[in-house]
Parts: sequence; C-alpha cells; structure tokens
Amino acid sequence: MSHHLIWRRDEFLIDTDPDRLDIPLIHDVLTHSSWSPGIDLNTVRTAIANSLCFGLYRGKQQIGFARVVTDHATFGYLCDVFVIDDLRGQGLGRWLIESCNQHPTLQKLRRVMLTTSTAPWLYARCGFEAINRGDFVWHISRPDIYRNGNNGAQA
Repeated sequence: MSHHLIWRRDEFLIDTDPDRLDIPLIHDVLTHSSWSPGIDLNTVRTAIANSLCFGLYRGKQQIGFARVVTDHATFGYLCDVFVIDDLRGQGLGRWLIESCNQHPTLQKLRRVMLTTSTAPWLYARCGFEAINRGDFVWHISRPDIYRNGNNGAQA
C-alpha cells in the first residue's frame, strides 16, 4: 500500500503505521465499549489487519484510535473511534477524525459512513451529516455477536 502518514499537534501524534498500534489497549477499550462488548482479541487483530488505522499517541503511549474499513476507491466506514477516558475533552477526538478525513485515501472516496450512538455532535463538527431518510440506509445488525464467545462462525 502507501507509506504511513503522521500528523503532529503539541505533544500528540497521529500515525497510520499499523505496527505501532497497541493491540492489547485497543482490544481492552473495544471489549468494554458500548458498540463491541466482549469482542475477542483475534477479531480485533483481523479487523485492524484489514483496515486503514489511525493511532493517536502521547509520546510512545497510545491514547486513541480510529479505523476505516475501505476498498480504497469508493467507500469507507469509519469505526472504533476512541480517546482514552483521562484525555477526553481536549479536542483530541475531533483532531483524530479530522486527520482521518484528511488522509488521501478518504479524500477520494465517494462515500464515508459511520454509525454512532455516543457522539453525534462530534461527527457533525467534522463534516458528517445524519442521513435520517426513511428506507435509505439498511443493515443486518448482530449486537450480541461477541457475547458468550460467539464470533458469528457456524459449526
């Protein structure tokens, strides 16, 4: 693929290098999140390996994350966005999303989507618009897929 991109702001840095990511931290946050409770480590590793990822760091410590599931041509899905609790409220989440939006891959996509139940105001500030049109967006949702060790695989 392409080379890794870096954004800097004060003591903080955003990097797209997947080898730098703190997978145990990402897994811990996601497994305790409202959107992927109980997600297993292998699922997190697979998702990261197949996505465009953005790590947010203070020094060498990862403090945030976002990933975009994309075909690198027409479509992207922004997900798993977080900043650790201790550093929320400093504009880092907005900077992380804005950096994602500035990535050359996302700049050329026809559509970038996301779903959120926790911070719609944040995404609105970053250029996203709610669709809210009847019968326009459809999905198959399995919110409990990670509970009780069920990863969706059929025996």
